[in-house]
Amino acid sequence: MLDPWIIEQIRRRESEERRRREQPVLELPLPEPDPDAYERPVSWPGEPQPERGVVIIGM
Repeated sequence: MLDPWIIEQIRRRESEERRRREQPVLELPLPEPDPDAYERPVSWPGEPQPERGVVIIGM
């Protein structure tokens, strides 16, 4: 059997959680983003590929 103060704390937490879940949520009517507007191809046609590698700088 749990102590009365533990049971009271569990009830308090459950009621707080219930209150948070029942709280109304504001939903804004925003337009859906166009996924094509944000995607950039890996490389543009005719664009030279840069050389990639590792540079080690000694201090």
